Amino acid sequence: MTYLQLVNSVLRRLREDEVTTVAQNSYSKLIGEYVNDAKRTVEDSYDWTALRTTLTVSTTADTFNYVLTDSQNRMKILDVINDTSNFFMQYKTSRWMDQAFLIDEPPIGAPQFYSFNGVNAAGDNGIDLYPKPDKAYQVRFNVVLRTSDFTADTDNMQIPSSAVVQLATALGARERGETGGTSAAELFSLADRTLADAIAIDASQHPEETIWYS
Repeated sequence: MTYLQLVNSVLRRLREDEVTTVAQNSYSKLIGEYVNDAKRTVEDSYDWTALRTTLTVSTTADTFNYVLTDSQNRMKILDVINDTSNFFMQYKTSRWMDQAFLIDEPPIGAPQFYSFNGVNAAGDNGIDLYPKPDKAYQVRFNVVLRTSDFTADTDNMQIPSSAVVQLATALGARERGETGGTSAAELFSLADRTLADAIAIDASQHPEETIWYS
């Protein structure tokens, strides 16, 4: 669903007139804020299949620091693969990297380890690789990448819409104080059940992630 469709879906549930643009009036703008609040909450609730993607870094010889373009500091790493050398890379702490680069003499070769190193001016994550690459390597970061807030009417949502609509409706009802028979508490309870059902359906695509081993 688009941003405008989400807002109109919430407006109908609140017994309000639909709009032709989210910015049409002050109330539709408020509902737009609630839609973004709800989207952010639902996206953060689970590692949705629709939000999974791959960010690729192409290394150059003797350079160890890189930027994950478009990561916008909103990602969760699932795994990292040195696709050129065909092995999974492992995370190391910033202290470990400091020891490796600032105290010891770092070797040069195929990158085996990675660590985060701040955020650049554009808001993208910095990544350190160890050892220093001795040539060009393709490093694939498989991540869950949360989206930015909607601003345009045509912005399209990737996660299940029902959970977002129900939560945004509950937020709107709480602000207004009534919805003609359904309390805000009941709406929040419905939103929770809708989110739980959506997570259960999506989790079936990744059953290995919901199994706990002692």
